Amino acid sequence: MLTLALSKGRIFDDTLPLLKAAGIEVLEADSRALILPTNQPGVRVVLVRASDVPTYVQHGGADLGVAGLDVLLEHEAHQGGTPMLRPIDLKIARCRLSVAVRKGFDYAAAVRQGARIRVATKYTGLARQHFADKGVHVDLIKLYGSMELAPLTGLADAIVDLVSTGSTLKANDLVEVETLMPISSQLVLNPVSARLKRDALQPLLQSLRSSLQP
Repeated sequence: MLTLALSKGRIFDDTLPLLKAAGIEVLEADSRALILPTNQPGVRVVLVRASDVPTYVQHGGADLGVAGLDVLLEHEAHQGGTPMLRPIDLKIARCRLSVAVRKGFDYAAAVRQGARIRVATKYTGLARQHFADKGVHVDLIKLYGSMELAPLTGLADAIVDLVSTGSTLKANDLVEVETLMPISSQLVLNPVSARLKRDALQPLLQSLRSSLQP
C-alpha cells in the first residue's frame, strides 16, 4: 500500500488532475473522510494540514506527499537543515514568498541604516535565514494567520508571507518590497519508502513526470 499525504484546498485541487493523468483517481474526494481510497487498490490518500505533510512523510505516516516548497523548507529549517527527498517539482500552486510593508514605510532606508525591523511571519526559519544573509537585524513575531493586520496595527514593521496576485496586499494598503523565493508544490518522499517500496513508487513517479511534459 502506498499512502499519499495531501492537504485540502488549492494543492489538493491542482494535484487531482496530475494523479488522474498518472492513472490514479481519488474516490470520495468530496466526503469528510480523512483517508480516501483510489481506483488503484494499492494507493490511498490521507488528508492532513498543509504544515503537517512533511512530518507525515518524514516519520512514515505517508510514503509520499505534496506540499509547497515554503512548507518543506520551513520544516527543514526547524529540523537542523536536513533536506527531504524532493524528486519532482509539480509546478502547481505557484506563488512567491515575499516581504511586504505598509505604504509609507521606507523599508530600503531602514535596511540601509541598520535599523532593527520587527517582522511578523509564520515562516520564522526562512525569514531568520533570509535576513541573516542580508545582515539585517530583525525581531521575529510568530503569527499563524491574518498576517496583513500586523503592520496596520503597529505590531510589526513588515511581514513575510506568500503572495500570489498581490490583491490582498493592495486591499490592505501594503506593498511588496522584496522576494525571498518563488514557490511551487513539490512531491516529497519518505527515504525508507523510496528504498523498500521502489518497485511500487517508480511507475507512479514516471507517470507524474510524463504528465508534466509540455
